[in-house]
Amino acid sequence: MEVKRGRAFIGRFEAETDLLEELNRFCRLENIRLGTAQVIGAVTRGRLGYYDQVNQKYIYCVELEKKLEIASCLANVSLKDGEIFVHAHVTFADLQGHCYAGHLMPGSVIFAAEYFIEELTGGILQREIDPRTGLMLWKG
Repeated sequence: MEVKRGRAFIGRFEAETDLLEELNRFCRLENIRLGTAQVIGAVTRGRLGYYDQVNQKYIYCVELEKKLEIASCLANVSLKDGEIFVHAHVTFADLQGHCYAGHLMPGSVIFAAEYFIEELTGGILQREIDPRTGLMLWKG
């Protein structure tokens, strides 16, 4: 699908809020139905998920109860069950430079977070269950 750049937003999320919830809240507030997002900053707690390919479900693989830098957070925005849905992956780094990466899960608490969110136009991507993987993937 060919898309074009739409509106772009830059700003910061409030401290002590959930990073994934804030991404979803913002996209719903601005009615961004297709787009991308990037976030940098820091969290006071990080939570990452891992998709178990054998059992076909997300499991928590890392719960980090410490202060971390958001080295990278990349996301896409589409529709899931008709609702705006942010799918994000994140890399956290600790004081020693150890990195932890995976699927951003609820429970990552913002210390400081700056975002760039870009709306895309030209179509809509709807997620639906893929029988082979068990994942909610873009219909295609």
